[in-house]
Amino acid sequence: MKYFFKILLVAIFTLGFNESEANTLLDSLNSAYLNNPKLNAERANVRAINENKQEALSEFKPSVTISGYVSEQDNTKGSESNFKPSEQSLLIEQKIFQGFGGIANFKKQKYEYSLAEFKLQKIEQEILLSAVEVHANLLLSQKKVDINRINIDLLERQVETDANRLEKAEINLTDLAQSEASLAGAKAKLISAQNDLITNKANFEKIIVKELTENIQEIQFTKFQLPKSLAEAYNISKNENPDLKIAMMEYEKSKQDVIIARSDLAPSATLSYKIAEQDDFSSTVQERTQKTLTATATWPLYSGGSNFSSLRKAKELKNKYDLLFQDSKKITSTAVVNAWSGYQSSKSVLNSIKFQVNAAEIANEGITSEYESGGSNRTTLDVIQSRTILLDSRINLATSERDFLVSQFNLLSAVGRLTGKQLNLNQ
Repeated sequence: MKYFFKILLVAIFTLGFNESEANTLLDSLNSAYLNNPKLNAERANVRAINENKQEALSEFKPSVTISGYVSEQDNTKGSESNFKPSEQSLLIEQKIFQGFGGIANFKKQKYEYSLAEFKLQKIEQEILLSAVEVHANLLLSQKKVDINRINIDLLERQVETDANRLEKAEINLTDLAQSEASLAGAKAKLISAQNDLITNKANFEKIIVKELTENIQEIQFTKFQLPKSLAEAYNISKNENPDLKIAMMEYEKSKQDVIIARSDLAPSATLSYKIAEQDDFSSTVQERTQKTLTATATWPLYSGGSNFSSLRKAKELKNKYDLLFQDSKKITSTAVVNAWSGYQSSKSVLNSIKFQVNAAEIANEGITSEYESGGSNRTTLDVIQSRTILLDSRINLATSERDFLVSQFNLLSAVGRLTGKQLNLNQ
């Protein structure tokens, strides 16, 4: 009986996968990585913010402006005749000093771009972790459906056997009723498992952005390096955790905002050169060329207090982001501890349940054999209880396998390595 159970389980899990090309976890991760709209929207945002760096850099470069005009004057009195004055000019302006506000703005835009990249990494990790979860949940749902179907097949055989034994007066009506009640309960569990499977299919297609037309394959994807210790996980997270990097970039950006606000109180200098050609300027001037070199210096002394207010605001925001950065360090450390603990715990639970399943199979085989032989005091209730324990242990095993897999990816996410690059996904 023990070998029959194993053969039946293997047949369902393997033959079903061979009906068509199975969908692997790597396939799901690649699809989510390339096609998820939320992730692609964040990529577009990074490209857009990259243009801000060029805008900030333009403040250090000269500006060149070409302009001109033409007009017509109609003189009806005096000796002046009608004429058409026109001008064509070229203006070159260069900012010499801006109170270090230009440099600070350029640094700020660099931090802004880095911030966008880390936000992209955060979204990428969230999507990939969700992809792992929906894939694992779908696989677990399929296993639960298959296990419950096997259980129903066995219970139907038992009900048929008990009906025959009742006719021979080997058991009483109560024993048959117990078998029928157990069968009805198993059918209810199957219906629940099938409903969960439908829900998980919908969640799969939403995150993976791929219609499920293939079977979900048993998960064997292990192309990633997990931290070997909690200390190693801490060290990796300090350098690679996106939440921590986002908080740090926000703080660095706020420091540049203080410099920019302070530059509004500092003097500034601009150098400009203009060359203009004027034609038919007046009745006495037909043509002339003007060349003008201008150096301008300004120093705002008072502007209603708005510049001082902006500086105080920038300083307070810097204090805010400093506090958030320190808090992010604690949050990241806690997340790493929880992820490491969850990983170690799920691994231990999985090993324990494997022993439980093995023991439950041996016990169920022995009790069923004794009951069917009729030479022992085993009752129908004993068989039902042993089969229920075996059913629950197999479902617990499938659930523990799912939890162990997700815990590994959750640990990668906590340290900041759940990325397409780290997982060698299609770039």
